[in-house]
Amino acid sequence: QVQLVESGGGLVQPGGSLRLSCAASGSGFSPNVMGWYRQAPGKGRELVATITRRGSTNYGDSVKGRFTISRDVAKNTVYLQMNSLIPEDTAVYYCNAVMTFNYWGQGTQVTVSS
Repeated sequence: QVQLVESGGGLVQPGGSLRLSCAASGSGFSPNVMGWYRQAPGKGRELVATITRRGSTNYGDSVKGRFTISRDVAKNTVYLQMNSLIPEDTAVYYCNAVMTFNYWGQGTQVTVSS
């Protein structure tokens, strides 16, 4: 059974930083792509960033230059370093992994507020 476990969310002031982690587990589970999506209240889920096994990355326009995604393939773990956070980054952040099917974590809340 595949599990994605996220950690690192919380409350941060505007201009601050947070680092999210997501560890994937499951027998033989080796996802081709891992990434992060987010959903703010009253809005749809949007792409934050994705990364392939080879390290190719893709970012949503609203986070380019502020967020960095990285991955430890051996540990099946993906990270999201979020800098220069703004209130508009407030959302539930979901970890995603793709290996034939899409798998999702339970989500972690990120709140940017003074």
